[in-house]
Amino acid sequence: MKYKCCHRGRFLRQSMFIGMLCLVVASCKPGSNQESYDTLATSVTKRFVPDKRVAVLDVDIQETSSGKVVLKGETSVKEAHDFLLDTLASMQVQVIDSVRILPDTVLGDKTWGLVTLSVIPMRSAPKYSAEMVSQTLMGTPVKLLDKKGGWYRIQTPDSYIGWASSSGVATCTEAQMAEWKASDRYVFSQISGWALAAPKGDAEPVSDLVLGSIVQSEGSVNGFLQIKFPDGRAGFVKATECLPITHWEAIQPEAANVIATAKKLFGSPYLWGGTSTKGIDCSGFVKTAYFSQGVMLARDASQQARYGEVLSVDSIDFQPGDLLFFGRSADHITHVGLYIGNDHFIHSSGRVKINSFNPKDDDYDPDRRGQLVAARRILNSLNTGQIIQIKDHPWYN
Repeated sequence: MKYKCCHRGRFLRQSMFIGMLCLVVASCKPGSNQESYDTLATSVTKRFVPDKRVAVLDVDIQETSSGKVVLKGETSVKEAHDFLLDTLASMQVQVIDSVRILPDTVLGDKTWGLVTLSVIPMRSAPKYSAEMVSQTLMGTPVKLLDKKGGWYRIQTPDSYIGWASSSGVATCTEAQMAEWKASDRYVFSQISGWALAAPKGDAEPVSDLVLGSIVQSEGSVNGFLQIKFPDGRAGFVKATECLPITHWEAIQPEAANVIATAKKLFGSPYLWGGTSTKGIDCSGFVKTAYFSQGVMLARDASQQARYGEVLSVDSIDFQPGDLLFFGRSADHITHVGLYIGNDHFIHSSGRVKINSFNPKDDDYDPDRRGQLVAARRILNSLNTGQIIQIKDHPWYN
């Protein structure tokens, strides 16, 4: 309840501030209010989109010499746009509204997509030279927000937003997504592997697969699943290398299994923005380990640190499976690891490795001990905040 009270208080302060801003604008001459409009845009962004990784709000408010106000930009948060219009209306100014509401109309009725490659990069801008902010895996359902050239702005099931090449996304209507949800789907359960052109081990490859790839099954042949990719390609994969997606409905996630997956990635290279077994950053690493057990975490370490049972870091009294967060302070998280027991944790730092908090151990890491600022317990907080079981996520079911 304390959090809710703080949130309500912040909302009230922002509303009072905007109210005072209206009075200031109303008392000024046309053409002299640009600074106030800039302040309004900043305040609305802080209120509606405090985390720009999971929503789009990029709106510019420009005052003309005649006193009219021109709104330009784009947003995925219609409520923010409506609030801006209502606020400007209360200022009694004439508004020319040119804001694009996402998903953009250029997408038509195909506002969903399915990832068609084993791994696709998500970038900060629609170009290959832009920073890779994340990755997403084959068969992941994504929401399409925008299109520019050969790029889609996508939102993944963990709410993360980035740009992906259209070569890795098959677009879908709502009806097509419903068909996919109702289909017989399997999850690739190995670290990496191949889909083959025929049901035999020496057949040519059709596509590579990574842990967490989701494919549709159209039957079985000689110990192989006959599979279909989201873009219509077909192939075969060993039945022993996959689990039905309904497997996640039948199991209760356990820390031992999360840790077992994490250890299979031992030695894997660190990759900024990586969330796959091809290369992985610190938050992508713990996210992958939990995803193997049907649990979706938030994307970045600073986001993951917001969810789950809060644990004290004054002493090393954790349980296997707890997430450990490192940084300058609890408000400035820069790294995350997975506690595995006996003072040890596994994490991706340069490569996936194990370190200890115990000075007597050879793998003791004094820097990490000094930087430990927060910890969260995940498995007793399923389906709270951004700790979501796949079986309960509406984009999958």
